[in-house]
Amino acid sequence: MSIFGRLYDLTWRRVRHLGGVALLGRAVAARLVTPPWDGREIIRQLEAMGVRSTNLAAVIALFTGMVLALQTAYTLAAFGAKLYIGEVVGLSLIRELGPVLTALMVGGRVGSGITAELGSMTVSEQVEAMRSLGADPLRKLVAPRMLALLMGLPLLVVFADIAGIFGGLLISTWELGLTPGFYFSHVLRLLQFGDFLSGIGKSVFFAFAIGLIASYNGLSATGGADGVGKATTDTVVAVAITVLVLDFFLTKLFLAL
Repeated sequence: MSIFGRLYDLTWRRVRHLGGVALLGRAVAARLVTPPWDGREIIRQLEAMGVRSTNLAAVIALFTGMVLALQTAYTLAAFGAKLYIGEVVGLSLIRELGPVLTALMVGGRVGSGITAELGSMTVSEQVEAMRSLGADPLRKLVAPRMLALLMGLPLLVVFADIAGIFGGLLISTWELGLTPGFYFSHVLRLLQFGDFLSGIGKSVFFAFAIGLIASYNGLSATGGADGVGKATTDTVVAVAITVLVLDFFLTKLFLAL
């Protein structure tokens, strides 16, 4: 097959993939807003996806805040404005870096786990067995994971924002000699309620996208263990690209509001 034929085949497969994700999104959304909900399973998934990700989210956000403060201090020093490090760190983390980095981490850790779990059940025909018994796999398997993501990711983003701002505080006090009160006053000076809503709003969209992509790849996995591994890899790549693309359009949307 020529290079153009391969490109056409790849493009057509991606279009069909997006169509399948969209159909799954409509089906899952209908089950998210209608009872019954399995509260015990939602709590179990929330613990597995959210609570167990807090340490990783904290470490990533902490060092991101430290690096951001360090780079900002040396950059603004050339303009005599390094005292404004609090504004830069606060706005950057809450508007952009907090939601995006946390979503990328969750997409890699949680998204791959969802795909591996559902993919293993699909290739071993457990999902078909559920259907034959009259159970709804989307309500039993996908909806609890989606609800856990929708609740857990915004909370992780808030936790990551706090950790990142604390990381900026460490650099500001150790490297620049600023007092904690001065730093926090500058962090809060330019922040508005809309900035927090922007970051939390992005995390909700990111959570829905991560859950959809991971669930679709898991439920469409074929070919045994090799197929599950390929589906997991596809999930990590697709989630990373989707989060970055969504971030651009959501940033445009929230800035226009």
